[in-house]
Amino acid sequence: MKNKWKKAFLILLGLNLLILIVIFSLLLTPTGSKQSSKQNVQSGDSVSFNVKSNKNDLNMLINHYLKKEAADSPIAYQVVLGDEVELYGTLPLFSEKINMKLTFEPDALSNGDLVLKQKSINVGSLPLPVSYVLKFISETYKLPQGVDIRPDDKLVYINMQQLKLNSDIKIKVDQFDLKNDNIDFTLLVPIK
Repeated sequence: MKNKWKKAFLILLGLNLLILIVIFSLLLTPTGSKQSSKQNVQSGDSVSFNVKSNKNDLNMLINHYLKKEAADSPIAYQVVLGDEVELYGTLPLFSEKINMKLTFEPDALSNGDLVLKQKSINVGSLPLPVSYVLKFISETYKLPQGVDIRPDDKLVYINMQQLKLNSDIKIKVDQFDLKNDNIDFTLLVPIK
């Protein structure tokens, strides 16, 4: 009888030791996903985040940056996103201020940039050529870096990669559908 209990005790002790050895070996070996994620981080210069926004939030953000950029400009202006992009401003003419409104149709390009195609223009009640007004705006207004007004093409080209944002974050426009309030961006956050 002594032998049976002795054998059972040794078998149970052996199983316990085997289980402990397996558990410790699993705890001490590195995981494969940690190594692969380390390789991904080392291979890229930035991490991307997809952002979905709406017109109201984007209006506040755009005008915040425009206020900072245009603090030195003698001309006050703001951008309003409705069913199209609207630029409102006042032009000083002698002692009077003339109101202007330009409307643009946005188009997100495959490279992440944004093109604003000039749709209509109102300067007071005076009809002026679009190319003349766009040229005047580009020469008079202090525009953020990356915003290029092309009077001959009647458009504003926004190079999203050149826009100066905090922490060197870059933006790519994925979708810019104002009518359906569907605005999608990719934020590229540098990791180096």
